[in-house]
Amino acid sequence: MKDGQRGNIIFYVLIGIVLIGLLTMAVRNSGGMKDNINTEDLGLKAAQIQRYGAALAQSVAILSDHHISESDLRFAHPDAANDYGLITDDPTRQIFAKEGGKAAYNPPPAGVNDGSHWEFFATTAIPQIGSDKADLVAVLPHVTAEFCAVMNTQLGFAAGSQPTDPGSGSPTCIMGGASDRFDGTFNDSAPHELDDASFSKLPAYQACVECTTDNSYHYFYVLMAR
Repeated sequence: MKDGQRGNIIFYVLIGIVLIGLLTMAVRNSGGMKDNINTEDLGLKAAQIQRYGAALAQSVAILSDHHISESDLRFAHPDAANDYGLITDDPTRQIFAKEGGKAAYNPPPAGVNDGSHWEFFATTAIPQIGSDKADLVAVLPHVTAEFCAVMNTQLGFAAGSQPTDPGSGSPTCIMGGASDRFDGTFNDSAPHELDDASFSKLPAYQACVECTTDNSYHYFYVLMAR
């Protein structure tokens, strides 16, 4: 075999070794790549949910501008829980009616929670928002811890911190039960409270909190500060 041919064979062998090495690294790093893609996807969904919260708050403001009182606001919709009433009950005061707030009734994007729809409560006094009265909030319940971390990072909370909901007041979590769904009543006598000290950024018009009573995670957006 000529020296030139022998050199070409060695060169191709070396190229093959390099390519095998690169392929091995790619396989080893594929898990990290999937994690990055998942985080990016959650980031896009977090931004989408923030925009939806802002749209709901705008609809509340529209009805307020039309002189609908806070106790007359309603969140009825055919796809919502019956506790919110009927959307045909004076549509001019309904957030999701075209005659009222004109808000779209959107389910949460897939993969951020257990599939639960948005809920609406006036049972919690949000830290440094308004007075010590209960605020009107939209809650996206039972989100994942991973989504919670991505959401709070987007909102500017300190890395590794987690705003907590210790279960003080009534109900015991910002995510209340069926009887706590908003029907025009504000729980001002003994509103539920969050742990102010756990919030690295205040005031908190929106955040993802962990309810320490059952280690569940919930995102909230203040629709009306009181």
